[in-house]
Amino acid sequence: MIYSINETHDVNLKSWVESANDPTSDFPIQNLPLGVFIRRHRGSRRTIPHIGVAIGDCILDLYQCARHELFSSLDAELVSACRRRQLNRLMALGHEHWSALRRRISQLLRADCPELRDNKELIKQVLIPMRAARMLLPARIGDYTDFYASIYHATNVGSMFRPESPLFPNYKYVPVGYHGRASSLLVSDAPIRRPQGQTVSDDADTPVFAPSRALDYEVELGFFVGPGNKLGQPIHIADAEKHIFGVCLLNDWSARDIQKWEYQPLGPFLSKSFATTISPWIVTMEALAPYRVPALRRADGDPPPLPYLHAPDDQQHGGIDVTVEVELSTSLMREQRIPPARVSRGTFRDMYWTVAQLLTHHASNGCNLRAGDLLASGTISGPTKDSRGCLLELTWRGTEPIQLPTGETRRFLEDGDEVIIRGYCARDGFARIGLGECRGAILPAGG
Repeated sequence: MIYSINETHDVNLKSWVESANDPTSDFPIQNLPLGVFIRRHRGSRRTIPHIGVAIGDCILDLYQCARHELFSSLDAELVSACRRRQLNRLMALGHEHWSALRRRISQLLRADCPELRDNKELIKQVLIPMRAARMLLPARIGDYTDFYASIYHATNVGSMFRPESPLFPNYKYVPVGYHGRASSLLVSDAPIRRPQGQTVSDDADTPVFAPSRALDYEVELGFFVGPGNKLGQPIHIADAEKHIFGVCLLNDWSARDIQKWEYQPLGPFLSKSFATTISPWIVTMEALAPYRVPALRRADGDPPPLPYLHAPDDQQHGGIDVTVEVELSTSLMREQRIPPARVSRGTFRDMYWTVAQLLTHHASNGCNLRAGDLLASGTISGPTKDSRGCLLELTWRGTEPIQLPTGETRRFLEDGDEVIIRGYCARDGFARIGLGECRGAILPAGG
């Protein structure tokens, strides 16, 4: 683990941004996630994307901080990266630069630091309410890869279709993944159009082309690549976390009926490529340092990771204790002003493969990863029913529908349904930090 716990993680730190001191806030001064936003303006006034840091219910504008020379003590290349319209350049600089920026921002926002706190006119330039901003995708995402890192999810899904042998022989040896579609990545709150595709009903022999009737969500974490590697040059497992910038929430929307028909022999295609939603804030790996845990202990009889996927430090600290929760809100619930209903809660510490193993395996054949590339974990599911991370598992392929407060039931998502994913880390002796929200509502299929 390249990051140690330092003064930026101190639970006693307070900010002069009062909303950051609320214990229920996702964004206390111990978090400081990064994103990209534009300021909302009335009329047609042109706005330019800026990099920002979430602090309480506000955003610290890093472009304006650099412009007003609040980063003059930092490396010029780092300051230049803070002026960009996306995070790619900052991601490419590496962990020493990221850490230096985090320390400086933490210093500026501390309650006992007068440098910015006492300059009311400057605060107006560099700090804006979140309600006055619109969030964008945080980076130019050139490539997107989705993995299958939960053994509980893999076993559950396998049991539905291959009860005699749920896991394929390779699962415990190789981190399974597929190349996703970067062009249809969306930021939270963007609507999701129900996809159309070929499906075959259980009593038919030939397919029809129609809107999906088995639309699902998958709760995942996404990891943004930092410096990356040259083509033909693998990344050693001991160095993997130097190439990971941070984490976001991710919803891998899935059309299960389309997927069932198309996935053999090459895997998911149109059942996944229509949309993937991510949360707008990237929580850095340094912010997550207090919440690192050992990798999931493999069951007796499971093979150890092959040598290129094994490092003692990764086994000791490769897990991340992030709790993820999924809520569902239907049109009727909103009409009756009934709050969204929580349908599952899981934890990333239950994953079979660590993020370092995912990245190392991805680059093991010489594949070049680039700053801003996105790796998704695969559905986060645990050993209990209430920790299953998608409706396919929760309803057991639609045979056990979930009950909602209105009396409605759901096997899969219906038009008007909204899925809200939240994530957070909590540990005694440290502040609770959150990943924000990843949400999307279902629109009817297009013409």
